[in-house]
Amino acid sequence: MKNKEWKTASLLGLSTAALMGLFLTACDVDQTAEGELPKVDVSGDPGALPKVEITESGRLPSVDVDVKGGKLPAYDVDGPDVDVGTKEVTIKVPTVDVDLPNDGPEGGGDESKQDLEN
Repeated sequence: MKNKEWKTASLLGLSTAALMGLFLTACDVDQTAEGELPKVDVSGDPGALPKVEITESGRLPSVDVDVKGGKLPAYDVDGPDVDVGTKEVTIKVPTVDVDLPNDGPEGGGDESKQDLEN
């Protein structure tokens, strides 16, 4: 009886492995050129970001992608009604007194005090 159970378990395991292999190889990718990563020197101190110096430029491989355009879903949205308008208002602005420093002959003493009103 154990021999029959072992055969069933082996058959189940082989079937599972075959199905997994089929799923893993079902993706079709066509690589048109080899890609290369750049050579990079990395050095750094503990707790600090490393300094990276690129010693050779790299290039990405050429890849052909064949896709068809999609269609965005349709939405029917009823937004709120918003009324935008303007109104005229009067704002009182304070009077500002500015005392300029007296810098010698150009300063002018009392003439340096100005009232500014807007």
